[in-house]
Amino acid sequence: MTENYMQIIEESKIYPIIRCKDAQQVLDVSKALAEGGIKIIEINVEHPSIYEAIKEVSGFAHVCAGGIITSSQANLAFQAGAKVFSSPIFQINLIKISKNKRVPYIAGATTANEAYTAWKSRVPLIKLFPTEAMGGVRYINDILRQMPFLNLVPTGNIKLNEVTNYLKAGAVAVGVGRDFYQGFTTQEITQRTKDILRQIKDYKTWNRKK
Repeated sequence: MTENYMQIIEESKIYPIIRCKDAQQVLDVSKALAEGGIKIIEINVEHPSIYEAIKEVSGFAHVCAGGIITSSQANLAFQAGAKVFSSPIFQINLIKISKNKRVPYIAGATTANEAYTAWKSRVPLIKLFPTEAMGGVRYINDILRQMPFLNLVPTGNIKLNEVTNYLKAGAVAVGVGRDFYQGFTTQEITQRTKDILRQIKDYKTWNRKK
């Protein structure tokens, strides 16, 4: 049975994003996140060595290859074991790759128009970036008030303590990058992961009781 990776992201509600050129750091952070309970990790292809890191991380977690804008990047990521790929932009060529390879694609968008265009092209999840710079939670509220059918994953300088606010605004999941791991030990990253997953569990309980 094929895993529904988009559903895993939606159910998890938290979506870690690692942007780093050091393959060993990528591996260490990924292990710490997985030990805390994370199932899918986005690893941005910042350097050719990151493909090897993706291969290793794929042994214990599902990997979304991030920052993909060319077919060669996508193919190298799939060969390394990535199960999903994402891009900072919306591009028809990437939709074609997704269909041909049968690998889910998460498109990037900044404006409401770009997000709607991606939705019309049947992209299952849309990463909105840079959300904080565009207005944060209020920006998500404004877009979803007009188009509540969009499956938005806000990203871009979002802090862990802001995650539940974005979920309450209607985001299906929230992408968190540096605030998850930068400046923390692996043990601290694992604990931060457990803490945010506990907060999300509490949010889900609150949401069901509304």
